[in-house]
Amino acid sequence: QVQLVESGGGLVQAGGSLRLSCAASARTFSYSAMGWFRQAPGKERDFVAAIPWSGPNTVYADSVKGRFTISRDNAKNTVTVYLQMNSVEPEDTAVYFCAAGSRMTMSSREYNFWGQGTQVTVSS
Repeated sequence: QVQLVESGGGLVQAGGSLRLSCAASARTFSYSAMGWFRQAPGKERDFVAAIPWSGPNTVYADSVKGRFTISRDNAKNTVTVYLQMNSVEPEDTAVYFCAAGSRMTMSSREYNFWGQGTQVTVSS
């Protein structure tokens, strides 16, 4: 049963922008920290950004700091987490995964729920 659903991936030129979304049931994930990870072909899944269930704190991988912004909307029925990607680079090409866990962390092992992923391809 898929509980996290990503959308917004696609093909974008280097220097452009893209916004990813992740929709989740508020009943299950209102109090969950949410994270974005990415996996390029032949590479491990890497941390991108994370946000707690409330409050202003966020954390980013050094490779995306200053270019990507994570945010969330805790609506009544649906929690939506966004990843605004600006000034994208070919190195950002990967499948992007949304994840939910009990606390904000950079470790993928701390996240219990994962989406199916959405492909982002940046052309040079």
